[in-house]
Amino acid sequence: MRPDLIATREALRGGLARASEEIEASITLAQSPACDRAFLKTHFTEARAVAARPGSVARPLAGLGISVKDLFDIAGDTTAAGSVVLAEAPAARSDSPAVARLRAAGGAILGRTNMTEFAFSGVGTNPHFGTPANPADKATPRIPGGSSSGAAVSVATGAAFLGLGSDTGGSIRIPAALCGVVGFKNTARLTPREGALPLSTTLDTVCAMTRSVRDAILAHEILADRLVTRCDVRLSGYRLAVARTSMLDGLDATVARAFERSLKSLRDAGARIEEIELGAIRDLGSLQATGGFTAPESYAWHRALFEREAERYDPRVRVRIQRGTGMLAYEYLELIRARAEWCGRVEAALRGFDAVLSPTVPIVAPPIAQVAPADGKDPMADAARDEEFFRLNALLLRNPSVVNMLDGCAISIPCHEPGELPCGLMIWQSAMRDDTILNIALQAEALLASTTGNP
Repeated sequence: MRPDLIATREALRGGLARASEEIEASITLAQSPACDRAFLKTHFTEARAVAARPGSVARPLAGLGISVKDLFDIAGDTTAAGSVVLAEAPAARSDSPAVARLRAAGGAILGRTNMTEFAFSGVGTNPHFGTPANPADKATPRIPGGSSSGAAVSVATGAAFLGLGSDTGGSIRIPAALCGVVGFKNTARLTPREGALPLSTTLDTVCAMTRSVRDAILAHEILADRLVTRCDVRLSGYRLAVARTSMLDGLDATVARAFERSLKSLRDAGARIEEIELGAIRDLGSLQATGGFTAPESYAWHRALFEREAERYDPRVRVRIQRGTGMLAYEYLELIRARAEWCGRVEAALRGFDAVLSPTVPIVAPPIAQVAPADGKDPMADAARDEEFFRLNALLLRNPSVVNMLDGCAISIPCHEPGELPCGLMIWQSAMRDDTILNIALQAEALLASTTGNP
C-alpha cells in the first residue's frame, strides 16, 4: 500500500518524491487488473496536467490522484450514475460544488468510478458495466460493497488517494469496511449536495473514502469548507457506548473477533466503554414499514424516466424505486414526524456519551458469484440469487443506516488483522458531533494499527 495523501504530500514538498512520478503511479494502478471495472471513464491527460501545474504541490491535495463517483457532475461529462438510462443525457455544464472544491484544492481527477446503478444498494454490483472485485482477496472475486464500489477499489488499490462518493444508508462506510479503507460520513448538512444525482433528498450525504483518518479530516475540511477542531483529550477522557440492540446480531466469526479485539485494545488504553441497549433501534422497522424515505424520494426523481426507460434499469434497482409508488402523502408526512420523534429518543439515550462503537457491517465481503445478477437461463437459480442479494443488502445496510436515520456522523476504520478479510469499526454519534468522532478515530486508528499490525 502506498503512503497516505498527507505523507505523500510532505514527501513532494520535501523533494523526496516527484509529482509526475506520483501521478504516473496512480494511472498505472488505475489501469491495472486490480482496478478492472473500477473506472467508467478516465481523465488521465487532465490529471497529468494538474500534477505538472506550477504551484500544485503547495495546495492541500498537492496535485495527487483522486477519483469521483459517477454520481457527481464534472463539467463536460455526462453524469450517468452507473446506468445506461442516462448514457445519452447532456453533459454537465459545470462541476458540482464537491468536485469544484477538490479541484481548487489541487486534486487531480483520475476519472469517474463505477457504482451501483443510481446508488441503490450496499452490495456494489452493476449488471451494465460489471462489478469491480474487492482487492482484499486475489483468489476469490468478492463484492466491494456499495454503492460507492469503484471509489473504494480506487482507494484500496492505491490508485486514488481520495475517493469522492455519497452515503445514504452506508454507501461510503460499507465499501470502506469491506475493502479495508477509511470512510467518513459527515453530518449531511455540512457538505453541499448540488450537482450530485439524488437517491434520497432526506438522507443523502456527500463524503469520501481515504487511506487514513488524517486524510479523512483533510477531505472533510475541503468538502465542507470548514476546519476540524482538534483536541488533546486522550481516549481515557472519552465516554463510549456499545449499542447491543440489533447491531451485534449475526456477526460472522471474523467480524466478531475483530470487534471484541478492538474493544479490548481501547479498554486497555483507558477508554471508558459501557454497553447499552439502545432499544429505539428496534423501532426502525415499524417506523419505515411503508417504505422509508428512499423509495418515494427516488421515485419522485425517476418518474418521468420510468415512463420511457423502465425496462433498461437494473431489475433489482427498478423494483425498489417502484415501491415508492405505493406511499401515500399522509404516510410520508407521518414518516417525517416519526423520524424526528425517534431521533429525539436516540439522542436522549446517548446523552453523556461522546461516541458509540459498533461493527460497521456484520460480515466480511461475500463472493460476487453469491449475488451475481440474474442471467435468465434458470429462473429458479435467478430467484435464489435475487433472494440472497436482498438478504445480504439488508444485512450490510443494517448498522450504518441507523446513523443516516439519526442525521448523524460516523467513521469506519479498519480493525482486521493481516491475513483476515477486512472489516470495520464504526465510531458514531448524532448530528454535528463530527469533530469529536474524528478526534476519537485518530487515536483509535493509531491504537488498532499498533495492535493488529496493519499500517
